Amino acid sequence: MSESSLTAYDKPVEFAPKDPIESCVLWLLESLEKPMSAAALRASVARLPGPWTFEEAIEALESFGFRCREKKISLSDLLSTHKTSVFFSEGAVIAGIQPKSEAHPAQLFVPSRSPRPYPLSVDSLAMIYDGLVIEIEADLKIGSADTQEQKGRFGHWFFGPLLASKFVYFQVLMAALLTNIFALATSGFSMIVYDRVMPNGAMETLVALLVGVFIIFVSDFIIRSLRSYFLDVAGAQADMVIADTLFEQVIDMELAARTSPTGSVANSLREFESLRDFLTSATLTTLIDLPFAVLFLFVIWTIGGPLVYVPLAAIPLIIGSTLLIQPSLKKLTQSNYEDGQTKNSVAIETLQGIETIKAIGAGSMMRKRWQDVISHQSAIGLKTRVLSQFSSNMSNFSNQLVWVGTVTLGVYLTQTGAIGSGAIVACSMLSGRSIAPLAQLSQLLTRMNTAMASYRNLSALMSQPREHKSKAAYLNRQVWRGSIEFRDVSFNYAGQTQGGLSNISFKIDAGERVALVGKVGSGKTTLAKLLVGLYKPDSGAILVDGIDIRQIDPADLRRNIGVVMQESWLFSGTVKQNIAVGGNNPSDDEILQAAMLSGVHDFISTHPDGYAYKLKEKGEGLSGGQRQTINIARALVGKPPILLMDEPTSAMDLARETELINNLKNQLINQTILIITHRTSILELATRVLVIDQGKIVAQGPKSDFMRTQQQQAAQEAAGVV
Repeated sequence: MSESSLTAYDKPVEFAPKDPIESCVLWLLESLEKPMSAAALRASVARLPGPWTFEEAIEALESFGFRCREKKISLSDLLSTHKTSVFFSEGAVIAGIQPKSEAHPAQLFVPSRSPRPYPLSVDSLAMIYDGLVIEIEADLKIGSADTQEQKGRFGHWFFGPLLASKFVYFQVLMAALLTNIFALATSGFSMIVYDRVMPNGAMETLVALLVGVFIIFVSDFIIRSLRSYFLDVAGAQADMVIADTLFEQVIDMELAARTSPTGSVANSLREFESLRDFLTSATLTTLIDLPFAVLFLFVIWTIGGPLVYVPLAAIPLIIGSTLLIQPSLKKLTQSNYEDGQTKNSVAIETLQGIETIKAIGAGSMMRKRWQDVISHQSAIGLKTRVLSQFSSNMSNFSNQLVWVGTVTLGVYLTQTGAIGSGAIVACSMLSGRSIAPLAQLSQLLTRMNTAMASYRNLSALMSQPREHKSKAAYLNRQVWRGSIEFRDVSFNYAGQTQGGLSNISFKIDAGERVALVGKVGSGKTTLAKLLVGLYKPDSGAILVDGIDIRQIDPADLRRNIGVVMQESWLFSGTVKQNIAVGGNNPSDDEILQAAMLSGVHDFISTHPDGYAYKLKEKGEGLSGGQRQTINIARALVGKPPILLMDEPTSAMDLARETELINNLKNQLINQTILIITHRTSILELATRVLVIDQGKIVAQGPKSDFMRTQQQQAAQEAAGVV
C-alpha cells in the first residue's frame, strides 16, 4: 500500500454539520434553550444516513418535547405572536424569536452564508414570507432531571400518545351512543309488528316500518364501521409512538441498569403486543358498551315492567363468577409472563451460541431447559384456559336462563293483560343485549390482566436510568485535542465486590500512544468501558481534554473516540454500511481510506461484490481477523482524536498484524492512541506502557523499560527451568 493513498488521513475530522436543514435544527434548538451538538442530534433521531428532510427536522423537534404545528398565519399576526414560529425555505430558516426591535422583528439564518443569524427587517420578511409557518410550543416533557419514569414526546410514555387522540375517542363515544340507540330499533320493530301490525293487518304500516328500520340498519353499519376504523387508526398512531419510545429507552438505558438477561429484555419489548391487543377496537368497544347495559334495562322496564327483574337477577351471577376467578387468573398471568421471559432467554441464548453448543455437545442440556420451561408454561396455560372457559360457560348459561325466564314470566304477564305478546319478544331481545357486555366481561378482564402484567414490566423498564438525563445540560465542544486523565477512579459491577477498578490514576497527553497491559481479568476492558461512558465510576473522575465526561453528551464523547471493542460485532448489511456507521455520512474516498489503512481492502477488493458484499448477522462467514479489520476501519473512518483499541489483533495472523501496526504507526501521527493488549507485538505502536493488576496501576513508564523488564523476567524463568 502506498503512502500517497493515505495522505492527509490524520487531518482532524470536522463534526460541524454540513446539511443546511440539520444546521437550522441545531440553531433552532440553541434558540429554544436546548443546545446540542451535531453528533448528539444525530444520535437522538431515528433516521438513515443522508440529507435531512423537512419532515425529519419536525420529528426531531417533537422528539425533544416541542410540539410543532403547521398553520397559515398573516405576517402581522406572526410578528405579534409570543410563540416561536419558523419556516424552512431552501436551506434557510426564518424565525420570529422574541424580537429585539420593531425594525428587525425576525432573524434570518442561512447556513451556507453565515454560521450565525442576522436581523431581518419587516420589509425583507414580507418579500419572502408566504404565509405558511411552523409554530413551536414550549417543552411538553414533564418532570425534573431526577424523575425516575421516562417521558415521551406527548408526556407520559404510554398514556400521552393515547390522550393525544382524545378527540377521536370522544367521537367514538358519541358513535357508541348512536349504535346502542339504534339497537333498540329491532326490538321496537318486533313489538309493533306483533302488537299492532298482525292483529290489524296494517300492511302499509309494515312497509313504513321496514323503510325506517332499513335506514337505521344502514346508518348503524356505517357508524360501526367508522367507529372501528377510527379506533384502529388512533391505536396504530399510539402504537408507533409507544413502540418507538420503548426502543429508544432500551438503546439509551444505562448498561449498569440492565440486570436482566438479553432474552428477558427482548421479551419485555414483545409484551407490548399484549398492550396493543388490549387497545384494539373489540376491547374498547366492549368497555364503551358496558354503561349502555343500563339503557337497555331501563327500556325493558318501560316496555315489560317486571320483566326487568330477570336480567337483573342474572347480573350478580355473571359478575360474581367472573370476579371469583380473577385473583387466580392474575397470579397465573404473571407466572405465564415470567415463563415467557425464561423461554425467550433460552431461545436467544441457544441461537446466539449455536456453534459453540454444537461443538461442545451442549444441545441436550439446552433442550432440557427448553422442555422444562415449555412444560411449566403449558401447565399454567391449561389452568388459565380452564378458568376462563368456566367464566365464559357461566355467562352463556346465564344468557340462556335470561331468555327462558323472560319468555316464561312474559307469558304470565300476558295472561293478566299487563303486556302484549310483542313486548315478550322485544324484552327477550333487549335482555340478551343488556347482559351481552357483561358476558364479555370475563374475556375482557383476562386480557386486562395480561395487559396489566405487560404494563407493569414495561413501566419498570421505562423507569430505568438513561444515559441522557432529562433537563441535562452538556458542554458542546467543536474542537477536541485528545488528552485523557483518570483521577482516583474506582468501579465495581453491580452485585460484585471484586474484579473492578480501585483508585486508578493516570494521564495521557494529547497525541500520546499508550499501551495498557495486564493479566486476564485485571480490569483492562472495564477501564475501556468507563472511558467511553458505558459505565459510570463509583468514585473519582474521568476527564477528556480536562472536562469530566459526565459533563459531555455521551454521543459527543463516543463520536470523538474511535472504539475497537474486544468482541468484533458486525450487523447485517454491506461491508460499506458497517464501516460508514463509524462516521458522519463519510464519502466513498473516506471509507476506502479507512479500509486500506485497516486491511479490509486487501480481502474485499477481490470479492465479486466488493464493498457491497452483504454480511450476515454478526458477520457470520468472515474469519475472526476479517471481522476485526472491519471494526478497525469503522473506528478510523470518523478520524476521531482518540483511538481506543481493545485486543485489536487477537484474531489476526502475524503478517496481517505487522502490516496493520506499520499503517497505524506511520499514518496516525496526531491522534491519541490507547491500546489494551496482552500481546507484546502490538506494543510497537506505543511509546509508554501502563501495567494494571487486580484493578490497580502497578507500574508505568517508557516502553523500553517495560520491554527490558519483560526480557529479564523471561531470562529468570528460563534459568529457573534449567
